Amino acid sequence: MKSNLAASIELSLYGRSECHLCEDMQVELEKFSAELNFTLKIIDINEDSTLIDEYGTKVPVLMHENHEICHYFLDPQALQMYFSQSL
Repeated sequence: MKSNLAASIELSLYGRSECHLCEDMQVELEKFSAELNFTLKIIDINEDSTLIDEYGTKVPVLMHENHEICHYFLDPQALQMYFSQSL
């Protein structure tokens, strides 16, 4: 049952194209996607002025719904903790 619940989780990665930190976090997240069973939605903040105002230079930002999991660099411990508390 836990894995069915986890399969429904979509994480959002807010970033910018050609951002090496954003690309690095995406690569790192791919290592956890099978284990934690989540999908990743990539959102380029440059395509939305509201997102630019909200995130500015804070990217990349990993979110689930309205909860920030981490930013700048992937924090594997925070990711694991979020999944253990959320499910």
